[in-house]
Amino acid sequence: MKEVQDSQRLSSMALRDIESQLLSLSLAEKAEAIQLLLNSLSQRWAGIEKTPGICGGEACIAHTRIPIWVLVQAHDLGSSDAEILQDYPTITAADLATAWAYALANPEEIRAAIQSNDAA
Repeated sequence: MKEVQDSQRLSSMALRDIESQLLSLSLAEKAEAIQLLLNSLSQRWAGIEKTPGICGGEACIAHTRIPIWVLVQAHDLGSSDAEILQDYPTITAADLATAWAYALANPEEIRAAIQSNDAA
């Protein structure tokens, strides 16, 4: 029972911290945060597809075979957004923004995909 109370107290503290940060955002940033939360809650992402049999069923930019984890890994290895867009000319800056939002909302999935690929 104490663990549940501790967890609830930490959650409440985190929400207060987040609240002050959210209130300081610009209108555009608030809209982006709302969209991120809505997508996360619904698990439906416009611009992201998971198709069995294509790229192992991993989340990809819609209508491509470019997995989100590949873009995240490129970014983690130092590629800028501009370099990634140059390397993948079939995707747009909006696609990349969607990929970053998806990765932010699904870090365990992305981390597991990167680790699985590194082990292969």
